[in-house]
Amino acid sequence: MALQRNAGIRPPMQVPSGIVSVADYAPHARARLDEAAWAYVEAGAADGLTAADNLSAFARLKLNAAVLADLGGAGTHLHLFGHEHRHPILVAPTAFHRLLHPEAELATATGARAMQAGLVVSAQASTALEPVAALAGHAPPPWFQLYVQPDRGFTLALLRRAEQAGFGAIVLTVDAGVSLRNAEQRAGFRLPPGVEAVNLRGMPAAPRAANSDTFALLSDAPSWADVAALRAATRLPLLLKGIMTAADARRALDAGADGIVVSNHGGRVLDGAPASIDALPPIAAAVAGRVPLLLDGGIRRGTDVLKALALGARAVLVGRPVLHGLAVAGAAGVAHVLSLLRTELEIAMAQTGCPTLADIGPHVLWNRP
Repeated sequence: MALQRNAGIRPPMQVPSGIVSVADYAPHARARLDEAAWAYVEAGAADGLTAADNLSAFARLKLNAAVLADLGGAGTHLHLFGHEHRHPILVAPTAFHRLLHPEAELATATGARAMQAGLVVSAQASTALEPVAALAGHAPPPWFQLYVQPDRGFTLALLRRAEQAGFGAIVLTVDAGVSLRNAEQRAGFRLPPGVEAVNLRGMPAAPRAANSDTFALLSDAPSWADVAALRAATRLPLLLKGIMTAADARRALDAGADGIVVSNHGGRVLDGAPASIDALPPIAAAVAGRVPLLLDGGIRRGTDVLKALALGARAVLVGRPVLHGLAVAGAAGVAHVLSLLRTELEIAMAQTGCPTLADIGPHVLWNRP
């Protein structure tokens, strides 16, 4: 691979010994990727303050242990949009998996399926959406992440492809109109030959602005009207990903959203925004259970999953750790990352006296917001 050291050598398909937490994958992934590819995976916007705060915010939350709890009938099952999930840990949509492994999104789908984990496939995947959906299966079915493209007709055509391929929901990302990731700029990141957003082939080029003025470049940026149009165009559940305020959450409900993903895009869009977990409580209060809330950004431990559920999320999405596992051990690495998080979640539930997901609430937090 162009951006892997030892180009052309297939990454190992076995998990290296000594990996006992998802954090252990990071140095192995760093060793396999060149500087530019690593910068693409890890970079946050600007100074990376929000990306770092996604992690430290979880560390600031403390847990209450509960002893001698009745743990009969324990389990991590939940239902989302008519389908059963074995656990509340989903694979977040991330782009260009061929940067990390030659089997690309097919390896990710294989790993997710092995753990019966929900999978959200990026519109900027480096593999066509149809074979990924077929491989991911239907227990539960994968979801498709959509951006509103400057050509609205192309956006609608991509939506129809996702419907026909059997995706179970549409996750409309609303927070990534423009961004600057200085770490990528310093590393000179460019997509290498053979890596592209294949599902966007044939998309008409956006008209180029006469100058580099940001507002001119955003003349075709999506709006709430686009959300309404997509809501009217599909019967699939529609989630909005990138909601970070209670006001926008209420607007999402008014626009017909079936779910909300509280997300700052892994700190890759607006530096200085709060951590996703800090934004969750006021959004949960505004939504008041009317639609499921999911959260991404900073999940590195099963205890992080527990904390997100305690503050109102129904499930979480995991991005960078899955990419680390993919880079190191392909499908096996993806499955192992998900397995580690699920095992840690089960232990944390037992230690806090919560036999089921429904038993998790703010009471498990020692210093709840």
